Amino acid sequence: MIEPLYQPSPSRYENGMIFRRAGRSGVQLPALSLGMWHNFGSEQTFSKVQEMAHYAFDRGIVHFDLANNYGPAYGTAEENFGRLMERSFRPYRDEMFIATKAGYDMWPGPYGNWGSRKYLMASLDQSLRRMKLDYADVFYSHRYDPETPLEETLQTLVDIVRSGKALYAGLSRYPLAAERFAFRYLAERDVPCLLFQDKYNIFNREPATSGVLSLAAESGAGFAAFSPLAQGLLTGRYLNGIPQDSRMAEGRSLRRDVLTDAMLTRIRGLDDLARQRGQTLAEMALAWLLHDSRVTTVIIGASSTAQIADNLRALENTAFSDEELARIDALSRE
Repeated sequence: MIEPLYQPSPSRYENGMIFRRAGRSGVQLPALSLGMWHNFGSEQTFSKVQEMAHYAFDRGIVHFDLANNYGPAYGTAEENFGRLMERSFRPYRDEMFIATKAGYDMWPGPYGNWGSRKYLMASLDQSLRRMKLDYADVFYSHRYDPETPLEETLQTLVDIVRSGKALYAGLSRYPLAAERFAFRYLAERDVPCLLFQDKYNIFNREPATSGVLSLAAESGAGFAAFSPLAQGLLTGRYLNGIPQDSRMAEGRSLRRDVLTDAMLTRIRGLDDLARQRGQTLAEMALAWLLHDSRVTTVIIGASSTAQIADNLRALENTAFSDEELARIDALSRE
């Protein structure tokens, strides 16, 4: 059977998607971006990957967030994205903003991890081949490397941008002192950091409390928040126990001991507040992040188009009263 030619929705920029400027750059990103960490690799059927990617693009989600080792297995999310480029997305490449990263474990030996020039250069070349791209829109140093001189990692980002293999440089999960040094180093070489990426959600406030979020804003970088739903805790998934098909039940990236009685009470309190706002807990958790003007985009994961649709509804109400914010703050700490 011949697959029909993909025709994106002609109303993809008119259906409620909000675009936010990334710091002091010329780049505007959708308030919600599609992260391909899980559910887009070799363990997922390509037809499902394609269905979710098309659904997102049709609704203005034009930013796709990848990394060299996303899958599972390593590299397979990028391979599937390359298939998308070949089969449907190629004519719309210039409408898309595609991110990839290197910094975590990818291949055996001393050159397949962390932040050396050799690893970052080789990894980006591999990523571009897998994704069937000539360049990435932004390439991230995926994590701070305490052993490699920071100048080596940063100069590699500068050289990558100057080579045209990436249009912009990004940083992910850097501690405050390293972030400050990196912003200054990159700016002095006319390759300012476009985006700083970190885990940020109602339960994990570290970017705000540590100062990295404020420093990014002051330095002219945008901020991309990942894990906005605390890997499912900030959804209705665990309100009545642990579903058998959940990450927690399967022991994937979320431990059972996290769901204490106290945590369940907090989640239920947040769910009650979300209902009062006319939202699901997931919608409110995303809206809470977008309430902060320093947040450029929130990276969502998905295992179905229904999840993407639920997340998109968060954009309908990102305003909070002082009382609501105080209640969320209290429930995040109890």
